[in-house]
Amino acid sequence: DLATALNDRGQVRYLRVEFSAAVQDFTAAIECQPGFEVPYYNRGLVRYRLGDFDEAMKDFRKVLELNPQFEDAALSLKQAILDKEEKQKRGY
Repeated sequence: DLATALNDRGQVRYLRVEFSAAVQDFTAAIECQPGFEVPYYNRGLVRYRLGDFDEAMKDFRKVLELNPQFEDAALSLKQAILDKEEKQKRGY
């Protein structure tokens, strides 16, 4: 289906370090199928990697709202929280 295809293309773009295009694909996948948790997770990973911890945490929380058993999302959320705190401690 379209949401899966967009998510898959986003994955390819993420691996090519085309982060902006990957986020666009993941967002489009979410718009096609709002209950599909995987593109939220993938978009969260890109946002995390870009240092946008607040937006990454929103995505990871949405994944867990849709699927509380998504362990990678729970781990990623914890890591984003820790990294945001560390960034704040260092003052940047």
